[in-house]
Amino acid sequence: MQQGDLQERHREAMRAWTTFVESGDLAEPVVRPEILSSWARSTAAITPDVVEAPLADEDETASIWKDSPLQAAVESVEAELRRTAEDGDLVLAVTDAQTRILWTYGGRVMRRKAETVNFVAGGRWDDESVGTNALDLANRLGEPSMVFSAEHYASIVHNWVCWAAPVFDPATRRQVGVIDLSTTWERTHPIGLATARVMARLIESALPHSSQHPSAYADLTQDPGLVMTLLGTAEVRFDGQRLLLNRRQTEILALLALHPEGLSLEQLHALVYGDQAVTFSTLKAEVSHLRAALGGQLSSRPYKLLMPVATDVEHVLALLRAGQVADAVDAYGGDLLPGTNSPALGDLAEYVAVALREALLVDPVPDAVVRYSELAPYDAQVIEVCLARLAGGTHPAVPLLKGRLAVARR
Repeated sequence: MQQGDLQERHREAMRAWTTFVESGDLAEPVVRPEILSSWARSTAAITPDVVEAPLADEDETASIWKDSPLQAAVESVEAELRRTAEDGDLVLAVTDAQTRILWTYGGRVMRRKAETVNFVAGGRWDDESVGTNALDLANRLGEPSMVFSAEHYASIVHNWVCWAAPVFDPATRRQVGVIDLSTTWERTHPIGLATARVMARLIESALPHSSQHPSAYADLTQDPGLVMTLLGTAEVRFDGQRLLLNRRQTEILALLALHPEGLSLEQLHALVYGDQAVTFSTLKAEVSHLRAALGGQLSSRPYKLLMPVATDVEHVLALLRAGQVADAVDAYGGDLLPGTNSPALGDLAEYVAVALREALLVDPVPDAVVRYSELAPYDAQVIEVCLARLAGGTHPAVPLLKGRLAVARR
């Protein structure tokens, strides 16, 4: 979102929160139902000027963490979690099923902010302990959730934006906890919630005795729900049947798939059209077509998909975060919706492409580089790095890579 849009959203949240705190209701329905319900629970239990989350017993928390399957899973993927936190100056937290934080890691700035409000191991972040927040919502609703600025009930975190996603045991589908990513509201990003979902799936893939694996995206295409291929040639399947959509409808559906918390009309318009002079009526007509194609499983106020969703974008990012570079290249069909005019999807396309390329520069798996060179035939640097790594060897990929390099250098 543009900074001006974020500031206006922040002001609206503050106005709604102030009205609720002062009079117990809202002058207009500007707050999402799940936020309002949480505010009601919060106000019955705490005051909005609470200064920190309560801390559980330290020894008890350590014992729960030691006995939890989450410990082994988090330790297995901890390098990826830490890198995510450091790259975005986020603070990450993993909770148990009672929304008690068991593990955290933060970038330099956010770590200090987190410590001042007990966003640390042992902190209790259910809404009756510290007010409305994304960790509690994700835990209660069993779905990814976002809480922005003054949507938090407690004023101590009005400067935050939080994205959280539940973590399930893939074998039993039992919810074992939540992962949360938090930063300051000025740094809100369209893919924040999608990143939380990817992190949750990464942890799920590492749970002991788990049969789930990030590369199981292909299996999801046979499951009920919405499955979107966005990288390279776009394809949308709903309950196993291919949907015939135009380019703009595919873009709209992709943005809704990547924002499972839902989007307002204004938010969706900004993500799809940016500064283009397109009316809200045009967008509403496209959404109406999508709603019919999806059998009504697209709600309004906010616009939100009401079925299971999987995308190859999240699949590729999950593989990259797990260090499975060759599998990520195999799953990468090309640029995300090439030629898209959506500013949000354009940014995401660049993010995925750069992430894949950088992963190959670090770990130039020969067969993966050959495959990548088919998709990016003029990227000489990746080929050169791979050939340098293979210098003096007889790998069968060498002649193919040299041929590709000759083309790339023309």
